[in-house]
Amino acid sequence: MARTTPHVLRDRSASLCLSATLVSGFGTSAMWLAAGIWVKSLTGSDSLAALTTFCMWAPTLLGPLLGTVADRVRRRTLLIRTSAAMAVLLTTLLLVDSAAHLWILFAVLTLYGINSVVHDAAEAALIARAVDKRLLGDFNGLRLTAGEGMKLVAPLAGAGLFAQFGGATVALLDAATFTLAAGIFALLGIEEETPARPKGKVNWWAQTTHGARHLWHSAALRPLVLAGSATMLLAGLNGAAIFAVVDRGLGHSPAYVGLLYAVQGVGSVLAGLLAGPLMRRMSERRFAAAGIALFATAVAARALPYDAVVLASAAAVGLGLPCVLVAALTAVQRETPDALLGRVAATANTLVYAPNALALALGAGLIAVVDHAALLATTGAAGLLTALALTAAGRRVRA
Repeated sequence: MARTTPHVLRDRSASLCLSATLVSGFGTSAMWLAAGIWVKSLTGSDSLAALTTFCMWAPTLLGPLLGTVADRVRRRTLLIRTSAAMAVLLTTLLLVDSAAHLWILFAVLTLYGINSVVHDAAEAALIARAVDKRLLGDFNGLRLTAGEGMKLVAPLAGAGLFAQFGGATVALLDAATFTLAAGIFALLGIEEETPARPKGKVNWWAQTTHGARHLWHSAALRPLVLAGSATMLLAGLNGAAIFAVVDRGLGHSPAYVGLLYAVQGVGSVLAGLLAGPLMRRMSERRFAAAGIALFATAVAARALPYDAVVLASAAAVGLGLPCVLVAALTAVQRETPDALLGRVAATANTLVYAPNALALALGAGLIAVVDHAALLATTGAAGLLTALALTAAGRRVRA
């Protein structure tokens, strides 16, 4: 790790991409929490406050279609223009001063979510072109570390700014981070040719499904993405049980959940630092399977009513869960032709992350009728089966 991290940081393109991720991630994490607080303060409604997260997340379901946009234009130009456009769009939130104007906030958050899907697809494709293939695992690990680090500090900064100055100030902070990110992307010295325009009438459905077909027919990508999808579904069930673990299992107040998430965040930061070096010593599939197994064991252990065990399991969840995410993204970047990379990356993101939200809703219902310890034990067992299935798929490919 000590030898590889400086290699990534010394690479100008890699360090610039990482800086842009760090800057925009700070603004996004701050806005994510502040938006919910903003709506709650104006309406008093928990449901409307929760709707802010839905607005930002829902466009992920359109990933295969939105990812096509990233394959039809130059990615660097797209990142610059969309970042600048978001900076301008966020300034419209200065108009939100009462519940009557909340429609502006929800509209901006929906466009924010759409931009995030396009941005992530374009960034994944641009990084695959800008960063040495041998450093992709290290870069994606450091990107994860940066993102998780921002999640530890940015929401607190956003909440503090909101409490002191109001939501408009957080919106201006986010707009400033998008402006800075646009400037950083402009510094990237990457030569990109304008993608060839399809002849005749554009068949968006055919272009969109091309990426999905590539993903499905790839023996290298399909098992990793499906394992990631299954793991994130289990992560959603685990997340839905967290308050029951704290209340029924440990007898603590709900505030204790914050400590568990902070410990999990530290584990995720460490996972990002270790990802690159470990993926050079083992295949992406073995790395992902090991991470899933660690995550599954930690989830099952969370059923035990001991503070030390639950705290250790939070760190292990943070350490194990990101492994399949980093491995899947790195494999997508290495195994996908440049012309398809935006679509394939966006499709993979949809397949991996959508089950998490569905499982959170399912888990919220299950936890009301099923003992949380039984739910966690079952979730852990399913995670171990997922790790075994991924390992077996790797053996079949080698055979």
